Amino acid sequence: MPGSSRRGFLLGGAGVALGAVPAQPQQASAGPSPPTHPGHGTPTGHGGGINGPTFHGGSVDHVANGFDPSQILRDFDYGKVSKLPGARMLREWEIYASDREIEVAPGLRFEAWTFNGRIPGPTLRCRAGDRLRVRFVNASAHPHTMHFHGIHPAEMDGVPGIGRGVIEPGGDFVYEFDAVPFGLHLYHCHVGPLAEHIARGMYGTFIIDPPQNRSPADEMVMVMHGYNTNFDAQGNQLYAVNGIPFHYMNEPVRVKRGELVRIYLVNILEYDPINSFHLHGNFFDYYPTGTRLEPTEFTDTVVQAQGQRGICELRFPYPGKYMFHAHKSEFADLGWMGFFEVTE
Repeated sequence: MPGSSRRGFLLGGAGVALGAVPAQPQQASAGPSPPTHPGHGTPTGHGGGINGPTFHGGSVDHVANGFDPSQILRDFDYGKVSKLPGARMLREWEIYASDREIEVAPGLRFEAWTFNGRIPGPTLRCRAGDRLRVRFVNASAHPHTMHFHGIHPAEMDGVPGIGRGVIEPGGDFVYEFDAVPFGLHLYHCHVGPLAEHIARGMYGTFIIDPPQNRSPADEMVMVMHGYNTNFDAQGNQLYAVNGIPFHYMNEPVRVKRGELVRIYLVNILEYDPINSFHLHGNFFDYYPTGTRLEPTEFTDTVVQAQGQRGICELRFPYPGKYMFHAHKSEFADLGWMGFFEVTE
């Protein structure tokens, strides 16, 4: 079966225009896969209805996948906490790399490389000035590293040829550094071919809170990414937030009217130069990288290059369902869209 293009997903696979309702919905299926591309396949479509596009055939099996995007949304891992001499905070984590097959759309399985068995990896959270100790165990069949965005010594940078460098299968290493600067960061594997290691799922969010707390809010993480199901490095066939395309169309993000909502928005999309986030029926304050406590703009749309990130803060004045999605229609058609459901 030949590789599927994005246009093929739209016209032959995903099939219908945004908001259209197909006359005879079909069950999703995946075609046979060439041995060298085990994640290859094409879901049969997404249809409309009141909730907009979703894949036919229902949702994926979150239990079999080992993670649920609705749980990832508000899952912050503060690590194992202890005190160093002088009462300084030490936070410790154990992160492992593993290879696993993930159902990214009904009937479509993707051979992923993961941190702690999920896409994205766990959201690590700490406070500025904490001492961080991350034990990385490579249980994958492939060499990997952990590269953290932030300020740290060169030997803790997680790149080939510096410090410990590449961690081979069966190996482990402890990354240790101070949490600076405060803001919204990310981590990812930094082994070549770098694009493939990231595109297969080797990334996660890394939040350093400021010395003084931000205002109380309903906080959530949204990691924007895609799936190159052809494994040909020629673009993506699916797009998602927190692992599964269209998930938040099927299971909207529930928030309270008038409550402050804080979105930690990260773009780790490979094979496309930019990504975007657009919110319907509302505007938000935007804090690029989260390294300043004052917003730079009040908007309903932001554009991020790969590796860029920022904090969105807003309140919903009215109840109802409000769509959010990439403002590139093709990305939205192929999975990057969802709903906020605002209740009293």
